[in-house]
Amino acid sequence: MASDTTRKQHKAAVSSEAGPFVLRTLLHDVPLSADGGDEDIKINCVDYLDGNLYVGTTASELLHFFRIPPDPGDPSSTAAFILASRLRPAYSESSTAPPDGALPGVQQILLLPRVGKACVLCNWTVTFYSLPELSPVFGTTQVRNCNWIGGVDLNEGVGDGSGGVTILLSLNRRIQVVRIGTEDARVVRKIDFAGSTLSVRRDSIACVADSRSYSLLDVDRQMRIPLMSISSLDESQPGGPFGQAQNVAAGPDGGLGRSASSTTARPLLTPGDAHGHARSTSLSGFITGGMRKQQERRNGGETEEPVFQDPESPAPTRSMRSPAPPAGNHSRGPSTADKPLPAPPSGDAGWALAAQVGGASTPAARTALPTTRPGSGSVFLKPHIVSPSAEEFLIVTGTSPLDPGIGMFVNLDGDPTRPTVEFDRYPREIAVDGGSPDLSSSTSRPSLNPEEEGYVLASLAKEFDDGLHHGLEIQRYDVNVGEGEPEKFWLEVRGGAPLGIRSMLTGEETEYEEIVDRLCQRRFSPFTGSPQTPTMGISRADSRTAMSIERLAKEKELFESDEEVLPVGWEDKRNKEGEDFVRRLAKASSRLAVWAGADIWWAVRNPLLLQLESSLESAMLAGDKQLIDIDGGGNVEVRQQLLAILDRIRGRDAKTELEFMTLGYIRQRASIMLLASFLNSPESPFSETEMKTMEENLLDGDLDARVVLSLIPALRNEIVVGRKGIWIYGGVKTAVESFIAAEKQRSGPRIPSVSSLAPSVLQFLRRFLAAWRKKKGFGSIADEIFRTVDASLLLVLLELDQNTPKGQLGRTGTIRKDLYDLVDNGVDCFDRAVDLLETYHRLFVLSRLYQHSKMASDVLGTWKRIIEGEEDAGGELGDGEQRVRGYLLNISNQSLVKEYGVWLAARNPRLGVQVFADDKGKAPKFAPAEAVAILREEAPDAVKYYLEHLVFGRGNTAYVNELITYYLDIVIDDLQESEQAREMVTASYEAYRALQPPKPTYRQFLTDNAPEDDEVWQSRLRLLQLLGGAHDYDATAIRKRIDSSLGKGGKELLVPEAIILDGRARRHEDALRLLVHRLGDYDTAVTYCLRGGSSDSVPTELEEVQRLFRVLLAEFLRIEDDDDREEQTGALLERFGGWFDVLEVLALIPDEWSVDVAAAFLVQALRRLVRERHESMLARSLSGAENLRVNYDLLEKMDEKGPIIDAGN
Repeated sequence: MASDTTRKQHKAAVSSEAGPFVLRTLLHDVPLSADGGDEDIKINCVDYLDGNLYVGTTASELLHFFRIPPDPGDPSSTAAFILASRLRPAYSESSTAPPDGALPGVQQILLLPRVGKACVLCNWTVTFYSLPELSPVFGTTQVRNCNWIGGVDLNEGVGDGSGGVTILLSLNRRIQVVRIGTEDARVVRKIDFAGSTLSVRRDSIACVADSRSYSLLDVDRQMRIPLMSISSLDESQPGGPFGQAQNVAAGPDGGLGRSASSTTARPLLTPGDAHGHARSTSLSGFITGGMRKQQERRNGGETEEPVFQDPESPAPTRSMRSPAPPAGNHSRGPSTADKPLPAPPSGDAGWALAAQVGGASTPAARTALPTTRPGSGSVFLKPHIVSPSAEEFLIVTGTSPLDPGIGMFVNLDGDPTRPTVEFDRYPREIAVDGGSPDLSSSTSRPSLNPEEEGYVLASLAKEFDDGLHHGLEIQRYDVNVGEGEPEKFWLEVRGGAPLGIRSMLTGEETEYEEIVDRLCQRRFSPFTGSPQTPTMGISRADSRTAMSIERLAKEKELFESDEEVLPVGWEDKRNKEGEDFVRRLAKASSRLAVWAGADIWWAVRNPLLLQLESSLESAMLAGDKQLIDIDGGGNVEVRQQLLAILDRIRGRDAKTELEFMTLGYIRQRASIMLLASFLNSPESPFSETEMKTMEENLLDGDLDARVVLSLIPALRNEIVVGRKGIWIYGGVKTAVESFIAAEKQRSGPRIPSVSSLAPSVLQFLRRFLAAWRKKKGFGSIADEIFRTVDASLLLVLLELDQNTPKGQLGRTGTIRKDLYDLVDNGVDCFDRAVDLLETYHRLFVLSRLYQHSKMASDVLGTWKRIIEGEEDAGGELGDGEQRVRGYLLNISNQSLVKEYGVWLAARNPRLGVQVFADDKGKAPKFAPAEAVAILREEAPDAVKYYLEHLVFGRGNTAYVNELITYYLDIVIDDLQESEQAREMVTASYEAYRALQPPKPTYRQFLTDNAPEDDEVWQSRLRLLQLLGGAHDYDATAIRKRIDSSLGKGGKELLVPEAIILDGRARRHEDALRLLVHRLGDYDTAVTYCLRGGSSDSVPTELEEVQRLFRVLLAEFLRIEDDDDREEQTGALLERFGGWFDVLEVLALIPDEWSVDVAAAFLVQALRRLVRERHESMLARSLSGAENLRVNYDLLEKMDEKGPIIDAGN
């Protein structure tokens, strides 16, 4: 575990990358001293123009470096700077130097590329040079006693126009507006504003500061609007009309009658004191006396201090510090109009305060140090002015160097424009970035869009636990009201030196190799120990078909050998193309320069990727780890920080292609880190919200699912990789490989099984992989990804489904339902799926997989294995034979129908026959003869059922005789083999005879009492049905079969069959005798007589019917039981007396019977006789009437025709 000290150091380094800005080296170890011996020399100012770097030092030297660009053919090469010249600008020795005699050195460098000139302020003296080589121009002209040079119109571009550049020179008593041209320089106007030390201009409006306050100055109209004091504790500031315009045009008397701060004049530079250029000779002066005369005329004839001083011209005789006037003298002459500026603070007090705020760096102007005037209670703070936009200025006020500073935004009229910004301490320097691309702000990109964030950067000192740190405090200045306080960022460099910051004239393009490393697509292999990525993951260790999978892998390699062959070096080429593409995007330009000690950096906008990734690394440090590994993954603090980062980018719309890639990369890497935390945090499980967030980001980040699965060793071997491999972001690849390496180091070479995964991990994989499957059909996703996803999801579902009760079908929302949906919709890893299902003994699920692939033979084969007893862990098949029968009806392959229909008929004859009998099947039908032949050969037990279908279902009588034979064999075999069966048959007869009338027929009695599952009894019922039906069958053969099998007792055992056969043989007497005496089925005997012993309807031969009734009457009279005999005889005579002759009946009825037995018959007979007599008499009368009517009609016709005379021949 990393020590606390190491962690803090790393956190400090990371925190500098987490903010919106980052420092990139511009020039390291600047040779500040010519001989390298003076270590006290510091950098005062820096500027940069088109590859030329200018550095001003406290040693009064101006260093010019030239940039050599990197080799375009070598991406790893960097730009280099060479020292072109070391210049010592000329300056005038000042009598008002600090007590210790130290001079500030080069205070300002003002580059004017439009006219090819540079202005250098060195020890309060301005000199002029040409660009870029810094050769002196305008002769040896100098401007002395100058506090500030600047005021270039920020609204004008660097290369706009060609009429010169207007600048402001802040002299002791006034500001001069000077026009610098290519050939000359002239004073445009003078503004009576004493003691100015800083100015920033937009068009004609300049924001100017003196040692105490800020003002707005209209350069053209020479009007001033006082603003606020620099220090709110400045008691000496006069309570003038702040916010009201004042005229500051220089009058004939030299200025307004008001108090103004001014510095003490210094003697002009003499020819002997001039400091020369290190490499060139001085030019002759070109500013003539006529120019001075013209300026004197423009100032009303007043004799003024010349703006441009020639070293050879005589120095003015009037001193800048006039003696005090006599008491009571109220003259407003030049000697009393300008009060001298307050003396600079003593060396000890001034430099001590400067070190507190900005270190030991020499101030840029004599009043630039934040000081406190001894004895007065007034506080002098260094003014700061920048312009974030074309319509506003940012000025800084405060109370003391150690107290917070306040940044206020004012427009060109002096009105506040936006909320203030607060600095933790009063800043040493400030700069803005994000506004319009001008001299006041840097640019993070070649062209800024209006929505880019605006930042203010302040160089200040900040108190930490280990002491005072110097750095940059960075914050947004464009946060709207109501959005809360802007977040502040801290940026510092090692060494602890104070930082200077300034916006350069032009910037330099910076390439982020870190972005290239992270965003370039790299080939990732989830497997280790092999130089080549396998085309298919190795099978599970517990798979019984590992050899099959190995064979499939070899087949796939053979198949892929026919595809396009990848050229040699294709991977290197792809890597280079990816690097070039990202490198074109990973560029930024900045014009903010930062320096400390002897080093200079560009302060460039920190790309979103590096900011967020720094936050990711900080999150890992919170878990005491610098790398993503198993031990640091389970930290709750890490998890919360990662979720916060993902929430930060959620819903953010990318504005550029780089930002789009950045958001995707961060989402992927943070999600991977979250997953690592999830996989190794059993002691602190994820909440439902955290799980949902992780899953959403893993999906929305478009991370290859195989990368996620590579983090889970139990599923790593399910990954399928194509020839071109898996390509992911380089940063993600590094993180994943680190995790895999740490996991393997901890667990060793042993590969855990899926059963070792926690239930929460399995449930996560279930949801994640199911959601990934919804991306099927996207052309941008390789097929092998879905092969991996399907195999892994199937494996996870199989593992989870082991706890589902056996035989339970898939209900909505259950794991088993998900398993069914997976295989029912098809999987891309078909062979692997078969292997997994076989391994888990899930044969029914396997059959569903075959069903989706329309592999009917495999479906039926799998069901056959289950039905025949092979283990099916799920037990979902249910009634497998019925399922096979239904499936055979829905396939069109006749050979399969035959194969499995016969198999089913052999197992379940009754059900199997339905396959051949059903007319709704899609396969071609089998002819009855063909089906019978097939069944007779391979499933003989099913022939009877098929014949039943033909005879009873289709009415095909051709097979009645054969079916009767089958039934008869079943019945006879049972009677022959079983004594119990014979006894049961005999008992049924006895039981039927014992029934009291009215009773059903014996056929109905047998039907009601026959066991449904007793094939013998059901066969006998069907046999009686066929024998009693109007079918053409060989009754003689059947009789012989019964007699030969059962002997003489056959008629006693098979009474109903014998009755039917006797009827067929016209042996009605035997049939009726069996019905009456053996069965006692009297109703059937009556029906037999009515039908004449035939199965057809009532015959037309009434004599036969009458004869059968006489036979039946005779049998009834022989019934052994007297009561039954009288009852049945009386009922027969009463119901069917019409078929009997009265005299014959009276002759047969015993005399001892009561007349009541035949009373009803006799009454009916007598009524019948009377009815017949009456009917005959009526018929005779009707016949006579009809005869008379016919005769009458004949006579009528004869009369109508009349006689016919036959004349003959």
